[in-house]
This record gives sequence, C-alpha cells and structure tokens, in this order.
Amino acid sequence: MINLNSEITEIKGIGTKNAALFQKMNITTVGDLLFHFPRDYEILRPAVSVRELASLGNIAGGVYVHITSEAVLKSFRGKSAVSFDATDEMGTGISITYFNMPYLKKTIKKGNVNVFYGRLFEKNGRFYMTQPKMYRPDEYSRMTGILRGVYVKTKGITDAAVAKYVRNALDAIVADRQDTGAVSEYLPAELIKRRNLADVFTSLERIHFPGSQGELAGARERFSYEELFLFLLSVKSSQVQKKETGAKMIETADADRLTAKLPYVLTGSQKAAFEAIKKDLCSDYCMNRLLQGDVGSGKTIVSILAMLMTVANGYQAVMMAPTEVLAQQHFITITEMTKEYDLPFRPALLTGSVPATEKRSICRELKDGGLNVAIGTHALIQDTVSFQKLGLVITDEQHRFGVKQREKLQDKAGGACHTIVMSATPIPRSLAIVLYGELDITEMPDMPASRLPIKNCVVDQTYRKTAYKFMNDQISLGRQVYIICPMAEPGVMEGLENVVEYAKEIRQYFPDSVNIEYLHGKMRPKQKNEIMQRFADGQTDILVSTTVVEVGVNVPNATVMMVENAERFGLATLHQIRGRVGRGKEQSYCIFMESDSGGKKNERLDILNHSNNGFEIAQKDLKLRGPGDLMGVEQSGEFSFRFADVYRDHQLLLDASADAEELLADDRMLTEPGHRALGERLKKYIDSGYLDIL
Repeated sequence: MINLNSEITEIKGIGTKNAALFQKMNITTVGDLLFHFPRDYEILRPAVSVRELASLGNIAGGVYVHITSEAVLKSFRGKSAVSFDATDEMGTGISITYFNMPYLKKTIKKGNVNVFYGRLFEKNGRFYMTQPKMYRPDEYSRMTGILRGVYVKTKGITDAAVAKYVRNALDAIVADRQDTGAVSEYLPAELIKRRNLADVFTSLERIHFPGSQGELAGARERFSYEELFLFLLSVKSSQVQKKETGAKMIETADADRLTAKLPYVLTGSQKAAFEAIKKDLCSDYCMNRLLQGDVGSGKTIVSILAMLMTVANGYQAVMMAPTEVLAQQHFITITEMTKEYDLPFRPALLTGSVPATEKRSICRELKDGGLNVAIGTHALIQDTVSFQKLGLVITDEQHRFGVKQREKLQDKAGGACHTIVMSATPIPRSLAIVLYGELDITEMPDMPASRLPIKNCVVDQTYRKTAYKFMNDQISLGRQVYIICPMAEPGVMEGLENVVEYAKEIRQYFPDSVNIEYLHGKMRPKQKNEIMQRFADGQTDILVSTTVVEVGVNVPNATVMMVENAERFGLATLHQIRGRVGRGKEQSYCIFMESDSGGKKNERLDILNHSNNGFEIAQKDLKLRGPGDLMGVEQSGEFSFRFADVYRDHQLLLDASADAEELLADDRMLTEPGHRALGERLKKYIDSGYLDIL
C-alpha cells in the first residue's frame, strides 16, 4: 500500500522524467509531495470585458474574447514571440503575446473564443497581455470561484500538475475515503479536541483543495499549531537549570578605556546592555543572554566590549556569523580596532574558504592559546577546532543557526562558557519570552544619534520611471542602490518580480556605465559571497536581490532601497530589509513599490512609511495580523517556520507553549501508548537540527 515513505514514482502519472523535476524541488517521496503546501492561493473571478478588468487596477483577471487575427511568430536573439489580436463583446481590442512558446502558433486560431487570464497593461490607448493563461470558456466557468493552490515549483512543473499528483496520491492512500491510517496522527487526541483542530489527513486535503476560506483557515491553523508545538516541545525539553560557569570574571578597566577613545558616545541602550553583560560575566553562573535590537542599533560594539572583558580575564572569545562576508566584516572591524586602540586581541578568521594549511595553523594556535579571538562561520563548529580556554561564545543573527550548531560551539568549553546571541529582528516581548524561554532578554531600542532617519515612501507602478531616475541621480553622486524582488527565478509565482529577469529588464533605464548585478539564495555560497563583496567594495552600483541580503554586510554607501511587490512581504521582513540602508552619513531612502493596491491604502506599508522603529513596528504588526492573513511570500523574517508565523499566530504560540509545558510536566512523552507517536516525532525533530522535519 502506498504511504508517506513511498517513492514518488508510485503516484499515478509520475514517471522518471517528472520524478527528476520534482527531485530538483527536494521532493522524492509521497510525504514530501503532500507536505509541499501551496505558497499562495488564486481565485478565478468570472470573466469580464477588457475595460472592466482595467478598471480594477493592476490585478490579474480573465477576459472573454474572440481571436480576430492569425498568430504571428517572430524570432529575435534566439528568442521567439507569438502575437495575435482579440476583441471582447464590447468591441474593445487587446493584443496578446507569448514569449518562447512557438508551438502556440498552431493552437491559436482566428475566430476561436477563449478566456485569457493575466494582467492588463495599457500603452497609447491599446490594451496588452503577455503570457496569460488560456482557457476554454466552459473550462474557465467550471473553475470560477474555486481556491487553487499556487506552489513553489521548477521549470517544467505547473500548479495544475502539482495539484493533480497530490490528488492522485491522496486518492491512492485512501481509496475508500475511510482508511486514513497511512497518514498517522501523532498529536495527542486531547490536544486536538482542546484546540478544536482538524486531523492530519483532513488538513492535508483542505490545505491543497480548500472548499472555502474557512476550510483553508482551519487547515492552516492545524499545521501552524503543529509546528509551534513541536518547536516549543524541543526547546522546553532541552532547557536546563543555570550551570555554574568555568569562566567567572572580574571587571577590568579595558572596556572603559576603549569607550573613552571611541569617536562617539554609547547610547543609553548600549550602556545598559553592557552593564547587564558585565554582571553576567562576573556571576557564578553561565550567561545565556539575547541581545535584541534594530539593524544599526550598535550591537556589534557591545559584543566587542564583552569580548574585550573576556580576553582581559585571560579567556578566549568566539563570534560566529551566518555568512562568510559578514564574518569577514566582523574580522576586519576587530582587526582595525585592535590596531587603532591597541587592544589585546589576537584575532583569526576561520571560514570554509580559508586554505587548509592556514586553517590547520589557526586551529593549532587556538588550541595552544596563541590566538584569543576567533571570528568565523559554521567552520568554527568542526571537530578539528578546539580551544585552550574558551570563555565567551557570541552568535550573530542567531536564528540562522540550528540549536545543535550553537550547542556544539558551546560544548567546546565543556558547556560551561558564557553565551550571547544577537538578533536584529525586534519582536514583541510577550512573544520573545515564549520563544527565547531559556534566555535573558536585553532589548536595545535606541539608535545612535549620528544616524539620519530613513525617508520612506509607498508608491504604485506609475512611479516606476521616476524611481529609476532618482536612483540614477543617486548613483551619479557616487551612491549605491538595492532593489529587492520576492522571487529568485521566473515561473514560480505569477505576477511577482524575480531577480533574474528584473536585472535584465531595468538595463534600459540606466546608462551603460551603471553596473547591475543580481543575487539570490539558490546561488552557490562562494558565488553569493563574491557578488556581495563586489557590492560592499563599491564595484556594483545596483544590486537586485531577494531577501538574502536581510543578513548582509554593512555598506554605508548604499542610500536607496526599493522593494518590489512590497505588499507581499511581512512587516518584520520589510523592516529588516530596509535596515540595509541608512548606515552611512548620507541621507537614505526606501521606496515600497506596490503591485496591487486597487486604490486602497495598505495598512502595513503605511506603518513602515511613518516609522523606522523596529520595536514599535513589531508591536503594531502583532495587533494587525489576524486569521484572515492566510498566506504571503515572506512572513515574520525571524524564524524559519514552514507555515506558522509568530505574529499572525501569536495566540496559537501561547496555546502551544501552555500545552507543551503541561505535557512535559506530566512526564508522559514516551511512556503512555497514546503519546508514543508524538515522542518519536519529537525525537526526529530534535535530532534533525532543523524546524522542517517532514
């Protein structure tokens, strides 16, 4: 019998060719496919006339038209275009074009009646559509009003194909619609009843094929609760009482001498944060502190002061960053400060690209104490790396690392060293207490007085050319520009900008002297680092990127940020992205480009338009999100949950926290038969080191 562990080729219709395409999406089993949830949903509205669709604004819709010309195939620069004309029942004409689909020339026939679904644009009084979906009128009518999933996919796989194979898999698993044993329930029955959750099989059906918004909301709630519950169980089950430290320190004058020499005065938040850290370092117990503050709030200098006190006490300190470029930036900062202020640091940079000979030398000196500061990436947690006297571990952008990765670094000091984790994504304290239950939380809401507030604006598509001209003016002054798109490559989600095509399309708006590059998370790490380094060095004028720059290097010369399809991102993500500019002495600007305003003001973008304060934004985001906010391209920007969102699902988070505590307190996890499946699930979750265990 087919089950979640069956090979995907056991699903009707999936042969070797389709299996290879799904493998590109890391889908190899039936379970992988069933838990490949839609990223968004589309509702086909009834087909309308061309002018009716145009009046609705920049949104996708279907137009009912007669094809009035033969299709013309043209080729240029290795590409092809099939174009033809059509007219609706009101006599309004429209020109339709398909790129790189030459076979359509035989399909498009003059006199045929079709519904074309896509976005209209108008030029010189004429309406146009490019790459619309084409339907027969009866086919479109049957699909009207139905919620259809929009999936992350690869070239060669369509949304319809994914839905078809999911349907086939579900039908094969439950041939008579009764036996759902192939998809075993592991949440305890009392929790499902208490929280009024749907069972796992019903939720799978409704997440892929919702019969209504209500069914979709119920399925989303089930899987969101599940993620949060497993996460909190794993965190709470691993929490221990505070350990006695093997690195108790005394206060020294080194930090005061450094702050007296700095060309700026520490903010009140920076001073308070360091005072809390000093107290922890001098206590009998291991520090375990979260340093939470906006991008640019000055967390780095606070961490350097902590490292200075550690080194002054004869211990070693480590700082782990999620990317090589960011680790290198920290290393350069510490090295330059060491020289300028005569600090006792003997630092080394340890990343994956460090040559083997140099890496062996660094490891040897860390082990014998010749080096007292190590800055690096995941390379720091390799078994070959050991320390003579490790006293402090700092992880930057802590949510980018798995729990086991951070623990492995701490274990190099016997698990008895001090720990600081830093996060540049402010979240409301009520949520932080639940999510970071094992950490003492220090918030840094103040920003250095020298930083000019970013000037924001929310605009629609009509502002585009003006925005490009403004960017060009800034570039002519020697500045640099970020442009953020929600997608990496074409063909993933209709109507959303992708960096690959976008970087080519904007070439026409800028002089040849302007250097444009693009960046996305699917690139090899080395390639990403090289591109980011060129931008940091000023060799690239415009960087078109996905949110991968959310954790990026400090580029003070970048003064303009434009976010395409801004309404599709979560508030916290937008605020985090915006933090890439405004880091230098020049005035910086952020342009939020809406793709689908429909003439209505977007509440979230309006909040960003009027505030640069991350903690204030986070609190408003918490109030603003609700169960109606079902999907989005990006969510909170903080935790890598597959489905849950700590803002939108804050009540679920609190419920899951209470349920996890109750279950653990009763100590029934692995003992009672009714909880055995959950215990196995939790073990798999913890052992994986990732939030996504499916």
